Amino acid sequence: MKLSLCSEYALLCLIHLARPNHGAPTLESISDSQHIPAEILNETLFVLKKARYIKTSQRIQLAKPASRITVLEIIRLFDGALAPMEPVSIKGYDVAPMESEPKLSGLFSQIQDYISNQLEHTTIADFV
Repeated sequence: MKLSLCSEYALLCLIHLARPNHGAPTLESISDSQHIPAEILNETLFVLKKARYIKTSQRIQLAKPASRITVLEIIRLFDGALAPMEPVSIKGYDVAPMESEPKLSGLFSQIQDYISNQLEHTTIADFV
């Protein structure tokens, strides 16, 4: 599984917003404290706002409790479906070569399930 920089920045931003005592967060303060380039942060905030994870009336803040935002949903928002076991096919829709070995493909299926479960049950609040 690869985590894009966009997902990483979104998670860092949400964790920052969930923490108490950070004052009135601004684009600049989040960018500085989380080491996220301002231009990329602006795009990230746009996506998070459109998906209703943040609101930006007077200040940037979470639109719902951090305990109701899972890591998995943020990764899916920015990276799409999780697929640690991807087919090697150039076209992307053929059966993975390892499917001919059920024990091997079963191992990777278990790993995929474990990763998905961990990310689904971990919220932004768990990092505060």
